[in-house]
Amino acid sequence: MLEDLTTAASSPTTWPTAYPQGYAVVDVETTGLARDDRIISAAVYRLDARGEVEDHWYTTVNPERDPGPVWIHGLTSEALEGAPLFQDIAEEFATRLDGRVLVAHNAVFDWQMIAREYARAKSEAPVRQRLCTIALSKELGLPLPNHKLESLAAHFGVVQQRAHHALDDARVLAEAFRPSLRAAAARGVRLPLLECRPLTEWSDRPVPRQSGGGYGSYRPTSWRPSRKRPACPHPNPGRYEDGKPLKQGMRVAFSGDTSVERDLLEDRAVEAGLHVATSLSRLTSLLVTNDPDSATSKVVKARQFDTPVVDEAAFGQLLRDVEPADG
Repeated sequence: MLEDLTTAASSPTTWPTAYPQGYAVVDVETTGLARDDRIISAAVYRLDARGEVEDHWYTTVNPERDPGPVWIHGLTSEALEGAPLFQDIAEEFATRLDGRVLVAHNAVFDWQMIAREYARAKSEAPVRQRLCTIALSKELGLPLPNHKLESLAAHFGVVQQRAHHALDDARVLAEAFRPSLRAAAARGVRLPLLECRPLTEWSDRPVPRQSGGGYGSYRPTSWRPSRKRPACPHPNPGRYEDGKPLKQGMRVAFSGDTSVERDLLEDRAVEAGLHVATSLSRLTSLLVTNDPDSATSKVVKARQFDTPVVDEAAFGQLLRDVEPADG
């Protein structure tokens, strides 16, 4: 398979005319995953129709709040103090996106964060379609051990230099996307493009300054002080049904590696009104896993109980429209 893909990627015989004419490979680092979380850095690699790099751009952004998991992205309050606000870079960011397909790893997350920032700035990002490289790797049948960016990079021999730095993550993704795009073109694979709709739901809960006068610095032991969660206030409405939305109260379990940090992904599910289960039973509404063929206990039980299974990218899309609980 790898040899076939490499050959296809290096010399596509024809280029599908229906393919987009340009791409914006994007990565954003954020203060977290909730609707009131903010972008703290952004990078864009602009590519032409065949995946060749045209230029790149990077900026830090002052979120006007605590920077979140510093141990992941490395951007402290002090480092962001003199950075521009999002509304100050919104126009330049827009020029990088205008008329192009937004490409990202777990693209629904990057798109939602970008769309909410533009909503706060009383504007819209000039993006109409997005492409998730997780979905594309599945379309191509890439033999990846998981769906993390580093696994995709390693598959194509791309060297990561600074993981979770927006500019380097965007560079790595651009370099991995090019051979993926060419392999898809050579084999006539339809690109998994999805519509980008502007978001209107966002919040700006105030984040207090700490006594030192600046915004706080989250630490792994303090910014999310406990993994023990309060009981879900909604009754379990039953199992998830394919093609229908999630509903508040549904019991969701996670298994295996995820491209987004697991605790952040679980927090986002809780925020939406779902019950995050640590084990899988006959009452579980849905299992989220990027490796449904694995032999983990949750996946094995999901097969036994016929529990519905979706991958991380699909779950991210379902989180956009969770139905309220009955009554």
